[in-house]
Amino acid sequence: MSEKNRDGKRNARERLAAEREKQKAAERRRRTLIVGASVVCVLGLAAVIGVVAANSGKDNSSDKAGPVVAPSGAQGQDALAIPVGKDGARSTLTVWEDFRCPACKAFEAAYRPTIHELTQAGKLKVEYHLATLIDGNLGGSGSRNAANAAACAQDAGKFPAYHDVLYENQPEETNDAYAKNAKLIELAGKVDGLDTSAFRTCVEDGTHNSWVVKSNQAFQSGHFGGTPTVLFNGKNIYADQSMTPAKLKQMVEEADKG
Repeated sequence: MSEKNRDGKRNARERLAAEREKQKAAERRRRTLIVGASVVCVLGLAAVIGVVAANSGKDNSSDKAGPVVAPSGAQGQDALAIPVGKDGARSTLTVWEDFRCPACKAFEAAYRPTIHELTQAGKLKVEYHLATLIDGNLGGSGSRNAANAAACAQDAGKFPAYHDVLYENQPEETNDAYAKNAKLIELAGKVDGLDTSAFRTCVEDGTHNSWVVKSNQAFQSGHFGGTPTVLFNGKNIYADQSMTPAKLKQMVEEADKG
């Protein structure tokens, strides 16, 4: 074999190795985005707008007074969890989220199909806890109002579908579009049977606002690192950079077998 041919093959191998390394790096960046993105909703904001970490998640709403009205079917301590799935499931996923949080949207986009599959199969129960972290960081009331609207959807038995619609239509983080009840009601039109007079009254009256405030207080008391915080049977899996939807499914399947 000529020296020229040997050099050509060596260069080809080097290019192939470089391409493989590039692909591995891209995969690491993808996992960092999906799994480690919770800092976006805390540290990233602090860096950009100078928010003091101690103030993260502080509720800026002026109408905190009023009775705490939990949505229908809420469970757990102080009825702060909205359950999705069967109570008899062997695995429980606890999700702390904020409808204005882009990292929450990234988590939803990656894991939603797997979560739906497992809850519908009766193998996984999800307990959603709603926080208002972005309202505290950026100001506004979109996190709280969207959470209230989601609780109103729970009253109507439409929480899972409306929950997904809110993330699919999430505005830019700095755009407090969800502060407008008209926007939240408009999105309800994307869920069959949700846009009713009862739902509209619940949204416009802020029926569950005080419940949302209490839920956010529980989030702060939990000293979680940010949103989303995702616990599998009590263990934080969002901090696990090896976690993928496939790995989560395997964990649930194994738990289901006993």
